[in-house]
Amino acid sequence: MSKHFRVLCSVFLVAVVITAIINLNTGFLPLTLEDFFSDSQNSQIAEIRTNRVLVMLLAGVSIPSSGFLMQEYFQNPLAGPDILGITSVASLSVAFYIFFSHNIFLPDFLQNGFLSLSAIAGSLLLMLVLLSVSGKFQDKSYLIIFGFLVSALAGAVVSLLQLYAENQSLKNYVLWSFGANNMVTRNQICVLAVLIALGMAFCFKAIKPLIGNALGTSYAQSFGVNLKHLKLLIIVASSLLSASVTAFLGPILFIGIIVPHFCRMIYNPAKLWQQWILNMLLGMLMMMLFSVTGEITQIPLNVISSVFGIPVILFMVLKQRNTSFQG
Repeated sequence: MSKHFRVLCSVFLVAVVITAIINLNTGFLPLTLEDFFSDSQNSQIAEIRTNRVLVMLLAGVSIPSSGFLMQEYFQNPLAGPDILGITSVASLSVAFYIFFSHNIFLPDFLQNGFLSLSAIAGSLLLMLVLLSVSGKFQDKSYLIIFGFLVSALAGAVVSLLQLYAENQSLKNYVLWSFGANNMVTRNQICVLAVLIALGMAFCFKAIKPLIGNALGTSYAQSFGVNLKHLKLLIIVASSLLSASVTAFLGPILFIGIIVPHFCRMIYNPAKLWQQWILNMLLGMLMMMLFSVTGEITQIPLNVISSVFGIPVILFMVLKQRNTSFQG
């Protein structure tokens, strides 16, 4: 482990801790340590802020890890966590639930719970479909085409539902799509943590064969890499990581494209284990910064990540184009 890597990890870790403390102290009401560790008048507000920090840390770990897997597997710096259509199907599931359950009265905590469950159910269903059809795709680029078609179909159905939706249902769907990190409860965080832990376990198993895959298909097979098994690991890991965050926070997956790109700029891109660790640390830092910015400006999380992400992705596209012209 090089000194450069240790320094980067230390800097990112300290920055995450500092931004987490700032996040806990950001809001309309100033809090004290007593509010966080005892049953005081503002303890409920303190719990909301603690949940906000925890869910941002989990999202910061999972989304960049998913994007990192996609970019390394497809060897494309513009591949993101939503490239397989998981996010689009999660949005479609939420849209179906919101638009067809508006006449059913449910308490808020059940409403939010079923909202997340519908997104997870839709995402996992697509994951099973991907697993069943992936064996028929000899070329991994067909997975991208399949994901694009699924995303287009899901987007068309969501647009159709929005056309005939009532005003309140449409408003609820738009609010979900903005990403509401203050609405996540402690029980939902526990479910999110379990799903992310499963996804990270599959991600851990995929890193070593990804190193062989980076050398090319022929070399990977000569080193004993099971490419079909790797494809399944990538699908399951990326699906769990992106679906879980989308279910509880909405579609805020732009950092899944941005963070891996930044990590390759600051450290050797060939060292995938170190790249994965840097992705998690930088992802947590960026999500903390987005959360603090959102609390100060009252701008939705999805809007902040998009405003930050779109110029960066445009820069990446132009840089890649210039490189290809020079080559």
